[in-house]
Amino acid sequence: MRALLDVILIVLQLYVWVLIINAVLSWLIAFNVVNPYNQVVRSISEIVYRLTEPLLAPIRRFLPSFGGLDLSPMVLILLIIFLQQFIGYYIYPNVF
Repeated sequence: MRALLDVILIVLQLYVWVLIINAVLSWLIAFNVVNPYNQVVRSISEIVYRLTEPLLAPIRRFLPSFGGLDLSPMVLILLIIFLQQFIGYYIYPNVF
């Protein structure tokens, strides 16, 4: 059971990194640092978008609009950190 919890914690940490990559890539595209018409950039952007959008879209519906500022990745990262801490402090020590 602990191995399953370890895998869940690793997947959550990897998802945090995917969210960070999504934010940085969107900034690089918005400021014209990378070319969005490049095939490699487009494929990476599409993969990251498909991984993050299912969880970010419901959060965006509840957050108020801040103009061009999207706070949904930060909210999701905070929720993931809370879930990791909850698993680490309350579930992991009680599993044999």
